[in-house]
Amino acid sequence: MPKRLHRYYGAGYLHFITTSCFERRPLLGNSRNRDLFLQVLEQVRRRYRFVIKGYVVMPEHVHLLISEPARGTPSTVMQALKQSFARKLLRHLRVRANPGQNSLWETALEEGHVWQRRFYDFVVFTDRKRAEKLRYMHRNPVTRKLVLEPQQWRWSSFRHYAYDEAGPVVVDELQKAQLTVRHVA
Repeated sequence: MPKRLHRYYGAGYLHFITTSCFERRPLLGNSRNRDLFLQVLEQVRRRYRFVIKGYVVMPEHVHLLISEPARGTPSTVMQALKQSFARKLLRHLRVRANPGQNSLWETALEEGHVWQRRFYDFVVFTDRKRAEKLRYMHRNPVTRKLVLEPQQWRWSSFRHYAYDEAGPVVVDELQKAQLTVRHVA
């Protein structure tokens, strides 16, 4: 594996990002953790001002289709997202952990790991590729036999596109121009 990964930022393209849980464990395997992830994603979206074109949260990984942020880079966004979610999840798991009982989370708790260190970033150059990545994301829960149809998986952007439904994460919101008014004295 290369020691220095080169990322392509600055051209204004979309980024199809995949990040996995530590050792591919299903740390997002319950609705509470997936809801928490989406809450953190929306907070990070607002803080770094980027557009989310699509997302899906699976039990052990996440796919995002995002624009480049107004603040920082996609790497900065992923670092903030992964760290914020990990802190909140680990805090919750430590409070709930029963010391006399081995749990699925024991190793992750002891080591403080929630995510794999790196993430996969595919630069999306065309509308055709954007549509392909969205289809792939939205079909992922069906392919994995978690649901029968994409609209049944609450933790994706599918319902935004199919029904124009608002969800916990704002999808496809265009960056609003900021108007600054200077008062002349």
